[in-house]
Amino acid sequence: MVEKRCPRLQRDGVYRWFSELPSPQRVEFLCGLLDLCIPLELRFLGACLEDLARKDYHSLRDSEIKANNPADLGSLTNLTDEVVRSKLLVSLALLGSAHREAAGVLFRTLTHIDSVINNYGLQLNEGRTGDEFLLLFTMASNHPAFSFHQKQVLRQELTQIQNIMASTSKNPSTSTLNSMATYPGCHK
Repeated sequence: MVEKRCPRLQRDGVYRWFSELPSPQRVEFLCGLLDLCIPLELRFLGACLEDLARKDYHSLRDSEIKANNPADLGSLTNLTDEVVRSKLLVSLALLGSAHREAAGVLFRTLTHIDSVINNYGLQLNEGRTGDEFLLLFTMASNHPAFSFHQKQVLRQELTQIQNIMASTSKNPSTSTLNSMATYPGCHK
């Protein structure tokens, strides 16, 4: 009887653990799991995701068009603005995997993080700013619309952000964040 309950208890523990993770770690973990799937499993999961996404199709359609339009993305350059960061997160979530030009615009915007932090004194440990940057760079470094080289650069930027946050934070959970956020993810 106990042997039959152990897998269920483990699964419940994983569900509980996953539900408590911050968004960047959830994205990273899911990408890592997808890398472990065989092609038929991926196709099945793709069909499930497609069905789930269909429910929000109409409400997100306008945002999806903007997310895949390089001209619209070109105006989202001020990373110090919370509204711009929010729009970038939505754009990354809705960016199609074949939209390389739009990904290039986002890449150019995101790779200015050094100057934003150094020149504007953006504090990554204030409010949601650090979490937003972690999510932005986690999503971008795992997104299939970016080239391998772009993903590598974005991954380096993500590591830099994690290091800055770890050095400025006295929060002990930061080490957990850094160890979790270094999963290889979707880097094939």
